[in-house]
Amino acid sequence: MNTQDLTLLTDLYELTMMQGYFKNKDRNETVIFDAFYRSNPCGGGYAIAAGLEQVIDYIKNLRFSQEDIDYLGSLGIFEADFLEYLRTFRFSGDIYAIPEGTVVFPREPLVKVIAPIMEAQLVETAILNIINHQSLIATKAARVCYAARGDGIMEFGLRRAQGPDAGVYGARAAMIGGCIGTSNVLAGRLFQVPVKGTHAHSWIMSFPDEYTAFRTYADMYPSACILLVDTYDTLKSGVPNAIRVFTEMRRAGIPLTFYGIRLDSGDLAYLSKQARRMLDEAGFPDAVISASNDLDEFLIDSLKAQGAAITSWGVGTNLITSKDNPSFGGVYKLAAIMDEKGNFIPKIKLSENSEKVTNPGNKMIYRIYEKNSGKLKADLICLVGEVFDPGQELLLFDPNEPWKRTKLAGGSYTMRPLMKQIFDRGECCYTSPSVMEIREYCQREQNTLWEETRRLINPQKVYVDLSGRLYDIKIQLLDQMNEK
Repeated sequence: MNTQDLTLLTDLYELTMMQGYFKNKDRNETVIFDAFYRSNPCGGGYAIAAGLEQVIDYIKNLRFSQEDIDYLGSLGIFEADFLEYLRTFRFSGDIYAIPEGTVVFPREPLVKVIAPIMEAQLVETAILNIINHQSLIATKAARVCYAARGDGIMEFGLRRAQGPDAGVYGARAAMIGGCIGTSNVLAGRLFQVPVKGTHAHSWIMSFPDEYTAFRTYADMYPSACILLVDTYDTLKSGVPNAIRVFTEMRRAGIPLTFYGIRLDSGDLAYLSKQARRMLDEAGFPDAVISASNDLDEFLIDSLKAQGAAITSWGVGTNLITSKDNPSFGGVYKLAAIMDEKGNFIPKIKLSENSEKVTNPGNKMIYRIYEKNSGKLKADLICLVGEVFDPGQELLLFDPNEPWKRTKLAGGSYTMRPLMKQIFDRGECCYTSPSVMEIREYCQREQNTLWEETRRLINPQKVYVDLSGRLYDIKIQLLDQMNEK
């Protein structure tokens, strides 16, 4: 998969529009497209940006092979001169993006493409496909990890993912969102992330009895001995047999460095509390109790509230598929066109739904923090080149409800720009951190959120506002449209 040619990973209309531009417009007309999303997934208060490294790989390797051109020619809709142009096609534009692992919010550009319109149009589908998927799973993972309140979350949804790509890159995104490991061995090799796992019920069933299965597993993996105790009877058989094995290991002088049990069925709150009591009474207070079985952030949160004695969680289907919210909803919209003098002319898309009215122009984003607490106050979308002095009063304008404005007193806030340049005239100028480095950054990012924004249900909204200059341009364009 990591060597797969993705050049034709696009919707047909991107190519038909390319040919239209090639035939009827200045093929070098430079434009700006923004990739953003309109609402947070899973009813949450934020999202996690992910997938940028794969976007970089895609852009770097964007080439039309002879096989690609032959196939497009066979469709009977592309003319010879356009197909000939594709032979030497290379992306030549600029790309800016918010780094992976950053906490993000609706309507702010996650990726900004500045390029000749044919190039900018072609890359739309792949950018959205990659960013939408990984941002969705990273966000879901962040929610699950938050619900666990410091307990380790292992991603092990590969067998339930929608195909190999979703399993591999979903595992990558889950690690960014906060998981401590994945069961996916290929993801472990590709991204240098921890791989973890225990054994299945079939291991127990393949032996004459449960004790023998546990004993054999412990002999093979004494330093990672997590025993699945619910194959027959959790409290009458599984836990007692696990305790018997742990006792024998201790008597034999085998260090119990990482050991415990896993629950995969039944009332996890009740069973974990009973198992904890049994393990403690037997002299194993540091034995891990892990759990799986169709977990998600809401069930984990409920089990924590019930006092479940679980400190390690394996989350599969509901995480790798983001089952309750299976799509991220990112879009890619034209924001500006360069005129003959090299100036960007802002463009706006209208809609009867105010949430779908776009923010025009060549934009950048500042993140604003409360100075005293370091917590995130708001995001400010402004025009490239705007400069702000945190020592001065700052007025923020709501992009959809013009009567809403926020005034920040000078000296009460700090600011930092969010977007980084990724490509400069077709050449990559950005080095992606490792997945584990992105994960650490993502943890720091989430810690800047107020608890009210992180809560799972009905979170407090973080405002994404406009600068005065950008707000005025948007209102001016809306007025011009209304006059037509």
